Amino acid sequence: MKLKLLYIILFIGFVMPKEIQSENLFKISRIHYSGGGDWYADPSSLPNLLNFISQKTDIKVQLEENVVKVGDNKFNENNYYYMTGHGNIKLEQKEKNILRSKLLNGAFLHADDNYGLDKSFRKLMKEIFPDKSLVEIPPSHEIFNIFYKFPNGLPKIHEHNNQRPQALGLFHKGKLIVLYTYESDLGDGWEDIKVHNVPVYKHEEALKMGTNIIIYFLTS
Repeated sequence: MKLKLLYIILFIGFVMPKEIQSENLFKISRIHYSGGGDWYADPSSLPNLLNFISQKTDIKVQLEENVVKVGDNKFNENNYYYMTGHGNIKLEQKEKNILRSKLLNGAFLHADDNYGLDKSFRKLMKEIFPDKSLVEIPPSHEIFNIFYKFPNGLPKIHEHNNQRPQALGLFHKGKLIVLYTYESDLGDGWEDIKVHNVPVYKHEEALKMGTNIIIYFLTS
C-alpha cells in the first residue's frame, strides 16, 4: 500500500506541469457567477482543502483560491474551476461558450451543491452541453480510489433532505470534465468545523474526498 501511494505521489510530481505553470503551484479558481446565488459560500472551505493537500501530499499548492469570472483575464490562467452556492446561476451566452470550450480542451469543473443550487446548475449544464447528460459515477470509479478509498462512493457530509449523496459527471471522450457533487455538501465539510458543527471525522472525510478529486484531475 505504501509503495502504491509513493508511486502515485512520484507520478504526480512528473505530470504536474499540465496544471502547474511558472509558479509551480496548483491553484483552484472559484467561479464568480451572476444570477443572485451566493457564489462566495463557504469562504474557509477551499483554503482548508488546499492546506490539507499541502500537508498530506507532495503537491505544491497556492493556499488561497483565485476568484474569476468566466472569460476575464484570470480565467485562462488556470484549468481547475470550482462552483458552489445556494441559489440561481446565470452566465451570458458568451460566457457559456467560453466555459464549454475550456472544458472540452482540458479544463475541469467541480460544482458542489450547497443546497439550493441543483435546479439552476442542471439547467446551466444542459444549456452548455445540450448533447450530454449528467450520469452517476459508480463507487468503482478511479476518483473514489485514487488516493483515499471510498468503497461506497461519495460520502454524506451535511444532511439536507435525507437523500443519498450522488456524484454526477459529464464526460468527453471518456474523460470526466464536470463533477457535480449533490446531497453531500463537501464545501460545508471543508469549512472550519465550528461553522457548521460538522463532526471531526466528517470534516476529514470531506477533505480526503476533495484531495481525491484534485489528484484525479492532475493525473487523468
